[in-house]
Amino acid sequence: MGLNDEVGRRLRELRTARGLTLSELARRSGVGKGTLSELEGGTRNPTLDTLYALTTALNRPLSAVLADETPPHAGRHRGAVSGSAVTAALIERYEDGEAVTDVFRVTIAAGATQESAAHVAGTTESLMILSGTAVVGALDAPRSVGPGGSVRWAADTAHLYSAPHGEVHGVLFVRYPVTDL
Repeated sequence: MGLNDEVGRRLRELRTARGLTLSELARRSGVGKGTLSELEGGTRNPTLDTLYALTTALNRPLSAVLADETPPHAGRHRGAVSGSAVTAALIERYEDGEAVTDVFRVTIAAGATQESAAHVAGTTESLMILSGTAVVGALDAPRSVGPGGSVRWAADTAHLYSAPHGEVHGVLFVRYPVTDL
């Protein structure tokens, strides 16, 4: 089973477990019903933005729909999802009584910027830079961080990722508080 099929199967399971119709999840997430149907059927490539919109509407972490993946090799992401600037591969998921933490190996494309919509209330993100310099964080107060540095921000508001001076590689931690996950 490929990534598209696995993501589709998990989306459908989460949606039905919540008792939602395709139409209702499409409405809550802002993702078109046709797109959602194609994703659930495994016939459409999922984008990072679309998956975040859907998992946020389902009140679930992104890892809930991503298949377990082996760590990427040589900086290239196998089985990764991409947005307009960010490519992310899930490398770890940790869950305890307080939160679910997803750990991603990320690449931010050179010269690109991506705005990410707000995630579930109380979510935080932390990015550790392996190479390059990124501009990340809240839309109204992004911060610049270089190799070996890290930055943390509230991800329950709109935020951005940018690589103005060349490709950036890093490790992203997304921590979702346990509510009804």
